[in-house]
Amino acid sequence: MADGKHKKTVKAVTKAPSEPLSNKDYAKELKRLHVELVKLQQWVVHKGLKVCIVFEGRDGAGKGGTIKALTERVSPRVFRVVALPAPTEREKSQMYIQRYITHWPAAGEVVIFDRSWYNRAGVERVMGFCTPEQAKRFLEAAPMVEHAMVESGIILLKYWLEVSPEEQERRLRDRIDDGRKVWKLSPMDVKSFDRWDDYTRARDEMFAATDTSWAPWFVARSEDKKRVRLNVIRHLLKHVPYKTAPAEKVKLPKRKIGRYKAADYPFKYVPES
Repeated sequence: MADGKHKKTVKAVTKAPSEPLSNKDYAKELKRLHVELVKLQQWVVHKGLKVCIVFEGRDGAGKGGTIKALTERVSPRVFRVVALPAPTEREKSQMYIQRYITHWPAAGEVVIFDRSWYNRAGVERVMGFCTPEQAKRFLEAAPMVEHAMVESGIILLKYWLEVSPEEQERRLRDRIDDGRKVWKLSPMDVKSFDRWDDYTRARDEMFAATDTSWAPWFVARSEDKKRVRLNVIRHLLKHVPYKTAPAEKVKLPKRKIGRYKAADYPFKYVPES
């Protein structure tokens, strides 16, 4: 790991060969993992844990799909997803990381960042929304900020989803053609499309500066959407300590129906097909 000061050489991430995962096998394993995530959720609440999960990666790497798979069976009151828009003029005048701090978890919460303060090391740097000096200062400060997070009791996990240029292009073209996904393709995605090498350089320097022993980066290969979702959830479950929280056995009481006669109200029913 880097210590936050000394840079290291970052090797390119290669694809891992694997057999296609059937929908049946995927659904079965995802259901099993969802049960474990609910157990983790109950334990987080029971023990007052504070968990912060960061997802980063290029456009089309699969961050949104992974987060959806992670959160679809848990309570939004415990698992909270943060996907901030572009900063307002007021936020631009603040300390850079200030608008993210307000979303960090309190006791009994799991906060998931769909992109995070690392925007400064990636899109802001590459697309010219910050100066090289601002990006440099961020990379120097981030390890210290994250050390303070961990020292305060936050369990911090940082995931980078790695995708090949070929698979990224296929997914972005799919967003153009699929009416369900057009909202995912922003003007910034289009402008960023031919900046692959610039983003690779930014990624490498980000890893070198911020892959620390207290807040390491975990890289998940995302060529296969199903596998990366399962892999990330399994990894998360191994890195957030949890047990089955104590709970009273639930038993539905007997109920009496018929003591009140429902009003003959002309309800406006939704048409059925």
